[in-house]
Amino acid sequence: MSSATYGAAPKVNDSVAVNKMSKTHVIVHAILVVVVMLLLLGIPFWLLIVTAGKSQAEAINPNMSLPSHWQLLENFRTVITDGKMVSAFFGSVLVTVPSVFLALLFGSMAAWVLARRTTKPMAIVYALSISGLILPPAVVTVMMLLKMTGLSGTIPGMIGVYVGIYLSTVIFFVTGFIRTIPVSLEEAARIDGAGPARIFFTIVLPLLLPTLSTATILVTLYIWNDVFYSLFILSGKVNLLPLNLYNVASAGLYLNNWHLIFAYIILMSLPLLIVFAFAQRKIISGITGGAVK
Repeated sequence: MSSATYGAAPKVNDSVAVNKMSKTHVIVHAILVVVVMLLLLGIPFWLLIVTAGKSQAEAINPNMSLPSHWQLLENFRTVITDGKMVSAFFGSVLVTVPSVFLALLFGSMAAWVLARRTTKPMAIVYALSISGLILPPAVVTVMMLLKMTGLSGTIPGMIGVYVGIYLSTVIFFVTGFIRTIPVSLEEAARIDGAGPARIFFTIVLPLLLPTLSTATILVTLYIWNDVFYSLFILSGKVNLLPLNLYNVASAGLYLNNWHLIFAYIILMSLPLLIVFAFAQRKIISGITGGAVK
């Protein structure tokens, strides 16, 4: 008994030592992750906040020092009134919300068809559908098409362009997820007499909410911060937040006024932060709900 006991003791001690080493490794890894995230995100965020709270004289050379007198609210008030942010905000909402909704709706419908039909022609169609992730759209051709249809410089034209551009992103995200949904659910609905539209909206679409939440974050981020396409297509006829910032900065209103530019960026990013926080909760609740079921 004594020899067996003596023989087992080192094994127990070794397992305890291994557990301690693994816990130490986890703690060190977590600390390194936090430090890296603070360096990558904390420093730019700190620079953004302190610069937006400074006066023009202090913000000429942006640095991470605290302002001698905080005037963040005053800078917010200046960019809202002089920068015409209110009209630009509603313009961005009028373009972003319908664009994201239509891209998610049409993209998920197309992804459902592409996921359920596994023929070679459909594989070619799928490859062409997601090619937009790599190949940029021809801006000149798009502008000529919009002018021919009378949609150049209009909100519906801008919405159509965004929907066409980001359909590839939605199809890429949703198609793989739909392939994991059992086909038996749809077959049971067909036996009960449900048509394709009813099957999609009552069975498939509710199961896509976690994936659509992720796609919503990406597409909203792209559209809300876009300057390139709106600059060429809208040509200043519709005021959007990033396009408005570009125009007022080019006109000299914010020339050397880095405190106003940073304050504008903060106000422009607040709606996105709210949407992201809400969408992230939806993602977590959707994943856990599906796991329980």
